[in-house]
Amino acid sequence: MSYQTALYDAHRRRRWIQVAGASLSAALLLTTVGCDGSNDEKATTGATAAAPVKSYEKSVAGVVEAANAFLGTLDDTEKASAQLEFTQDKATAWSNLPCGATCRSGVELGGLDASQVAAAKSVLLSALGAGSGSGYERVEQIMLADGYLGTLQGSGGPGGGMPSGGPPGGGPGGAMPSGGPPGGGPGGAMPSGGPGGAMPSGGPGGGLGGYSEGNYYLAFLGTPSTTGAWQLHFGGHHLAVNITYKDGKVEGASPFFVGVEPTSWTDSGGATHAAMEDMKTTLNAMTSSLSAAEQAKAKLSRTYSDVLIGPGADGQFPATKEGLAVSSLTDEQKKLVLAAIKPWVANASDDTAAALMKTYEDELDKTYIAWSGTLGLTAHADYVRIDGPSVWVEFVCQNGIVVQNQIHYHTVYRDHTRDYGGEFTFS
Repeated sequence: MSYQTALYDAHRRRRWIQVAGASLSAALLLTTVGCDGSNDEKATTGATAAAPVKSYEKSVAGVVEAANAFLGTLDDTEKASAQLEFTQDKATAWSNLPCGATCRSGVELGGLDASQVAAAKSVLLSALGAGSGSGYERVEQIMLADGYLGTLQGSGGPGGGMPSGGPPGGGPGGAMPSGGPPGGGPGGAMPSGGPGGAMPSGGPGGGLGGYSEGNYYLAFLGTPSTTGAWQLHFGGHHLAVNITYKDGKVEGASPFFVGVEPTSWTDSGGATHAAMEDMKTTLNAMTSSLSAAEQAKAKLSRTYSDVLIGPGADGQFPATKEGLAVSSLTDEQKKLVLAAIKPWVANASDDTAAALMKTYEDELDKTYIAWSGTLGLTAHADYVRIDGPSVWVEFVCQNGIVVQNQIHYHTVYRDHTRDYGGEFTFS
C-alpha cells in the first residue's frame, strides 16, 4: 500500500468534524472581552452561543497564564493530547495538509466545547501579534477559509480531487518543483505532506480528515513556564504556528506556514475575506520596484510549484544564496524588502516581531531576493523568495484543489538559526 493510500484510508475512517454548520461557526467565531476579564454580550448563531475569548497580558507570563487556564478546562484524556514532551519529533510534526492528528501534535478543537475553544483562542490571542494583519487575525482567517472549503464540498460546490497538472508524487506537470526528485535537496523540494508526494487535499470523501474550522490542533511541548524551554504548537490545514519560549523570552517564531484557498471569498453576511492579500501586495511592491536588469538577475533558473523548505524539510536551506543581492538596491528598494518581510514576522507578538525585524534589517545587505514563473503572483508556479543570514520567506501560487478554476497560495517563514528556538540540529 502506498504512503498516500495508507494516509487517506486512515483518515476516511476518522469522524468528520462537521457540527451542523451554524453551530460550529458560532463556537469558533468568538467575541473578545476586556483586559479586566469582563464579558461582552455573547454573540449567537443558530442555537449555539459563542463563548468569550479572554484577553491576557501580552507577555510570556500572560501566555503561560492563558495556557494553564486552557489546560484547566481539559479532562485527563484531552490534557494528555495537549501537553507533550518537547522533542524534535513532536516539534516538527506539522503539515499543510488536512490530515488531522496523523501529521501533527495536539488536542483537536473540533472535539472541544465552546468554552474550551474560547480558552484555546485566548492562548493564541496572548501569544500572537495583535491588530490588522497580525498573527491572531490571520489564524482566524485561515480557519474561516477552511470552513468555507468544507461548505463548498458539502453543498456540492466546486469539486475536490487531483490538482490539475498530474498525479501526486511530482510526475510531469505535478507538484514537484522542477530541478530535482522528491526528497527536498537543493534544487528540488519534496511536495509538502509526506514522502514521495502528498495526496492532494480535497480527494475522495473531501480530503484527508476533511476541511473544517474544527480540524485544528493545539499543543504545548514542554511545560508552559517563564523558566525552561517549551513551545506553543498550533495548526491544521494550511497553517502551522510554532512559537518557542526559553527562560521567559521568545526564542523563535518559526516555522510559520500559511496557505489559503480560495485566495478571496465572500461570506453569507457579505464580508470579503482575503487572508494573504497583504503578503502578496508587499511582495509585488518589492519585485515591481526592480529595473529590468535587476529582475533578470533576481530570476531563478528553476520553477517551483510548492515551497522548498516546507514540512519535513527542516534545515534544508540551499547551500548557496540565489538571486539579487539586496546590497545592490537603493534605500527605497531596501525599505520595500523590509516591508515584504514584515507580514510574516507579524505572526509573533508585537515586541518579538520588532526585535526580529531589527535583526533582519541589520542583515539586509547580506540578504537576497529571487523569483520564478511570472512576477504577478497570479499563475501556477509564480514564486518569490527572500533569503538572508537569518530570514527565509517563500511565497508560491498553485493551481486550486477544491476551487479548481483559481490559484491558491502557500507560504512559509523560516529562520536559519531560530527555527524551533534553535533547540534542534538538522543535517
